[in-house]
Amino acid sequence: MGFKAWIVAVSMEKPKQVFFTILAMVILAAIQIPSIKVDTDPENMLPHDQADRVFHDEMKQRFSLYDMIVVGVVNTEHQDGIYNPQTLSDLHKLSTAVQAMDGVIRQDLMALNTVDNISQMPDQPGTIRFEWMMKSAPTTSEQALVIKQSVERLPLLHNTLVSGDAKAAGIYIPIVSKSESYRLSKEIQSKIDELKSASPQSGNQFYMAGLPVAEDTFGVEMFIQMAISAPLAGLMIFVLMWVFFRSMLLITAPMLVAMGAVIITMGLLIGQGYTVHIMSSMIPIFLMPIAVVDSVHILSEFADRYKPGEKPHKALREVVGHLFTPMLYTSVTSAVGFASLAFTPIPPVQIFGLHVAFGILLAFLLTITLVPAYIVSLSDQRLAALKDHSIDEESSGLLGKLLAVTGRFSIAKSKGLVVTFIALVAVSIYGLTTIQINDNPVRWFKEDHRLRIADKVMNSHFSGTYDAFLVLEKATPSSEREALISSLKGEVKSSDVSANLDLMLKENQGLPFNSMLEKLSFALDDAAYEDADNEEQWLAMLDIVESVQAESKYFLTPEALGYLEGLQNYLNSSELVGKSNSLVTLLKTVYRELQGGDDSQYQLPANATAAAQTILSFQSSHRPDDLWHMVTTDYSSTALWLQLKSGDNQDMSRVLDLVDQYVAENPLPQNVEMNWAGLTYINVVWQEQMVSGMLNSLISAFFMVLLMMLLLFRSIKIGLLAMLPLSVTILFIYGLIGFIGKDYDMPIAVLSALTLGLSVDFAIHFLERCRAIYRKTGNWPATIDEVYKGPARAISRNAVVVAVGFTPLLFAPLVPYITVGFFLAMIMAVSAVVTVILLPAVINGIKDKESLFSVHANEEKENA
Repeated sequence: MGFKAWIVAVSMEKPKQVFFTILAMVILAAIQIPSIKVDTDPENMLPHDQADRVFHDEMKQRFSLYDMIVVGVVNTEHQDGIYNPQTLSDLHKLSTAVQAMDGVIRQDLMALNTVDNISQMPDQPGTIRFEWMMKSAPTTSEQALVIKQSVERLPLLHNTLVSGDAKAAGIYIPIVSKSESYRLSKEIQSKIDELKSASPQSGNQFYMAGLPVAEDTFGVEMFIQMAISAPLAGLMIFVLMWVFFRSMLLITAPMLVAMGAVIITMGLLIGQGYTVHIMSSMIPIFLMPIAVVDSVHILSEFADRYKPGEKPHKALREVVGHLFTPMLYTSVTSAVGFASLAFTPIPPVQIFGLHVAFGILLAFLLTITLVPAYIVSLSDQRLAALKDHSIDEESSGLLGKLLAVTGRFSIAKSKGLVVTFIALVAVSIYGLTTIQINDNPVRWFKEDHRLRIADKVMNSHFSGTYDAFLVLEKATPSSEREALISSLKGEVKSSDVSANLDLMLKENQGLPFNSMLEKLSFALDDAAYEDADNEEQWLAMLDIVESVQAESKYFLTPEALGYLEGLQNYLNSSELVGKSNSLVTLLKTVYRELQGGDDSQYQLPANATAAAQTILSFQSSHRPDDLWHMVTTDYSSTALWLQLKSGDNQDMSRVLDLVDQYVAENPLPQNVEMNWAGLTYINVVWQEQMVSGMLNSLISAFFMVLLMMLLLFRSIKIGLLAMLPLSVTILFIYGLIGFIGKDYDMPIAVLSALTLGLSVDFAIHFLERCRAIYRKTGNWPATIDEVYKGPARAISRNAVVVAVGFTPLLFAPLVPYITVGFFLAMIMAVSAVVTVILLPAVINGIKDKESLFSVHANEEKENA
């Protein structure tokens, strides 16, 4: 007894055991679901050890940088914009309240009341003064305008904390973790609501923006949407199947299969400890249509073959025996399409692909066990009712008549149809070349969402709410380290000193050069104090180390600062960059005040010593640690903070190209390295990896499916025909994406895997039935007539059920769900149209149909 005969026999003979086994699996999976963890951090699109992500994390630690929520207050009604007592008072109250919230890095929060005004001491030239910009809220318009004058003199603050048009002011809120941003945004909004209630006539409008709050908010709303969309889609499919079959008996089994596959798959994912990302949240949506189709085929065929009064076992054996191979291959090809996503370099996509593949194979197993068990458990009366809803009755219905006309049209106009589809493919290929690869987490929300509105308003006023960091680092050649060691040993005059020096060098040999200098400086100073007999030798070596230390503070030298200034000026002159801040900005500002405060003195110090003195002056401010957000303590590395008005990957890529162009024309100083960091940059990295990974997985899956088609049909011609709907559908869908200007993002990329499965599913059933019927009739017109009475109706029905069933997704508040709903419907529609119209037209043009539909010797033996 073969496997398919055995599995069907067990299902029919022991239906209760089948029900209890599946129910136990569902319950076990369901109890895992409450422990769900949602993750929408785009950093996790990359493996933890990916080079760009490792550098990004290291850079945040090196410069003590945190993810930020940006709160903006906009006042377009007052003649002085935000520079009025009421607005500045609200800003002061809000900033103070936010500082007290858990999860906020209080000392790094930037607002008008937490930053310094830098100015020269009156009547004391060369002496600088740091005082709070807004220690308390102004009570008069004159006081507010004094603050305006101070802000506009400080490039670090102007167009960052207050917009250039003076209509908006910002609060930059660093947070301990991105996962805290949604909770904090709610607390901040509560305080904003209090302020608006207290002064409803102020004209103030408050907004919140920034990638962290967008990503975390999406996670919360995604969880809610997942709980709504999948059940709604399931309900719609249920209703549509009832409209088609008008039998609760006929539609209960497919829905049980779909629900079981979805619950077990999601329970498995969550139970393994995986977080639910944007893609894995769509597993129920992707899995449901695939899980339904096979069971509908079985029930439709059974309704055709079953004769009232007989035991259902014989008809079931015939149906499952006939459909087992095509269902197996459709399931395996669909699973292969999704499993190929495991070869992409994006972990959430790998998890998504593998679990959908598992779910598809599980749905196949449930179909060939649960459906037979379900049917044999029905009473004779119910089975008779099932027969009353046979699909033969639909021949005279609207769908049957439409398909009959379609079949005749496809054969009569076959040449014209083939030419039309060839033209359509050519146009689609052109559309394919116009696709734009782009993504932005803020665009995951609809245009009327508060975060999209905030993003638009705040970026129209400020220099930008999106961050990117350009990091320059001075690498120390090994020759410098060797020269230092040689100089130190040149001062040694005794064996004791030599041994102790060797020990010092050994203890610090693995450290970066500047860290080694710092450690040696302390060690040599201690040695000079403790070893009086050799004090002169130790002090001589200490002088050498301190001299090298002074020279090693590279980003205080004119060469380094001059290059950084040129790069910053170049970026600021571009429309792509809203503004940049760096060590250069700070030095020029403080140096200007030290030199008298005249704008003509807004320049870099002349040498490293003057730069160091300028830094020393800044260290007496209220926020001395702000310096270390721009440069490391050993001055070997510096970060240029770019504010961007757009978080689109395309715009960030243009900034990357802009910098590359500058470096090509102005090479980096010797031994200086340049790297990028920041969330906006990380999004570009994973997008690029996604595109190349998806393309490779699609190509490999395509050829894998082709090989499976050749093995299934044992015919090169039919195998290639089976790939026709798949190829045309993929080209048409992605050509359409190019023409309508839809960005190629993660949901769009993954739809290719769904296209592989569903398009091949339709083609396998259509061609398998064509071959079987032709072998019986030996007549092509008769074959087509019969095919359009059965398989074509099943394909059309499945396409309509799934396509219309997911229309609830079109009303979701999250764009990825809308995208999936629309293009899922398009995939189903195009796949069905190509299968039932183009395939017959192409076959009609093949003269030797006897050879095309010939039966392999082994297959004849099996059938016998």
